[in-house]
This record gives sequence, structure tokens and C-alpha cells, in this order.
Amino acid sequence: MSSNVGLSTPRGSGTSGYVQRNSAFLKPRNAGYGAPYPPVATEDKGSLGGFRQRKPDQQILDHDRKRAIEVQVLEERERLEEENEELEKEDKKKVLTEEEIDERCDALRAKLLKELEEGEKSGSAGDYRGRRQQQQQRGGQYEKDKRQLKSYQVHELAEAKIQESERLRKALGIKEDWEKKDVDPSAKEKEMVGRREEEDGGRDRERDERRDRPRRYS
Repeated sequence: MSSNVGLSTPRGSGTSGYVQRNSAFLKPRNAGYGAPYPPVATEDKGSLGGFRQRKPDQQILDHDRKRAIEVQVLEERERLEEENEELEKEDKKKVLTEEEIDERCDALRAKLLKELEEGEKSGSAGDYRGRRQQQQQRGGQYEKDKRQLKSYQVHELAEAKIQESERLRKALGIKEDWEKKDVDPSAKEKEMVGRREEEDGGRDRERDERRDRPRRYS
């Protein structure tokens, strides 16, 4: 017996009463397995339209980039302070003061912020690829690669995905408004219905004109 399943007693059954799993049994599939996908709803039918790319929050992205700039400024300050300590150990007189260190850090901060503002002005709100290329040409380190991003950096990942989609679209030569004009099934369907109605209306008018004409008998 196994899990209280089988005969109440093996006596007279010609077996030992041991119940084992049927290895030839096939588990039935779900009811919807193999069924075609449901039709994709369009914008007219509801909000469950085609795929919509998640747009990143620009304020959060700017905050992260400015934070990266502050990290670079802090690293520069630490480097200058370490150099000062080494110079003091060697008893050299050319040591930077706190005011000079602050001036260098402020100059570096202003330079990086200016580069960030120029990149935002030169690229439009949706031109993420152009902004990315300009930042790489200027050597900006506050723009991370997609492979370096973590799973919780949703806005950075969304921006990287938009850049990737933009590169793929340009590589394949796809228009920006291809979803609205070229592939929209509802627009084509409406256009075909309109043509059919015009053709049917023209046929009805011709039929009425022929019916109203006086017949001539020879």
C-alpha cells in the first residue's frame, strides 16, 4: 500500500499490494495550450494597444548624473589632499592650501556641469542617442553602460533600451511613425470600408438613374 491508495487487502489479488507511479501517464495540458494569440487591441478599442516603451524620468536621470559629478569632484579633492600629505612628508614648500583645493574642485564641477547642460541642449527630449554620443566624445564618465547598470536602476535601463531601439530602427531603415501609418490595421480597414461604401453608392446612383429614364418603344 502507498498513501492509502489501492486495494484494501492484497489477499486474492495476486499482488503484493504495493502501488507505484505510472510512468506512462501523461499529464494533460492546459485548456489554452496551442490556441492562437488574442488579437492586439488598437488605440481606438482601448488602452491595451501595442508595445509601449517605458519612458525614463528625466529629473531622476539628471539627479544621478549630477551625483556622479559630485563623486568625481570628491575623488579629485581626495587626490589633491593625498598629494599634499606626500609633499609635507618630503618637506617641500609647494603645498596647496585649502582655498586652492576648493578653487580646483569648483572649476572641475563647473566644467562637468557645463558639459552636461550642453549635452541636454544640443539633443532634443527624445534624442537619447545623440546625447550619448556627445557625452562619450567629451569623455564624460557619468553616463554608464547598460551592462554596468543594476536591476533597480529602472530609469537608466529604460534610457539604455530606448537608445538600443533607436540604433536598431536606424540600422533597419524604419521610419519613426511606421506604427501609425504603415502598420495600423484599423486605419487600413477604415480606408477599405470607405472605398467600398463609395463604390456601392455610385452603383446605387447609376441604378436609380437608369430606372428613372423614360423607356422608348420602337
